Amino acid sequence: MAKVKGAIVIDKEACKGCEVCLAACPTNVISMASEVNGKGYNFAYPELKEECTGCANCAIVCPDGVITVYRAKVEA
Repeated sequence: MAKVKGAIVIDKEACKGCEVCLAACPTNVISMASEVNGKGYNFAYPELKEECTGCANCAIVCPDGVITVYRAKVEA
């Protein structure tokens, strides 16, 4: 049976660092960067990319809509 592999892209310049996506991620893929973006916010980024399942919880809860989720079926 095919397994779903996910990937997320976060617009780091638009991210305000609210950390809502961190709590929404069931696989703890997302972390906060220690550096800041152009607006002075620590931004979210996908630290454990290989663990992403493409569930889209992060994109759903993001108040600014800066997360895009991609999904692909891969043979297990």
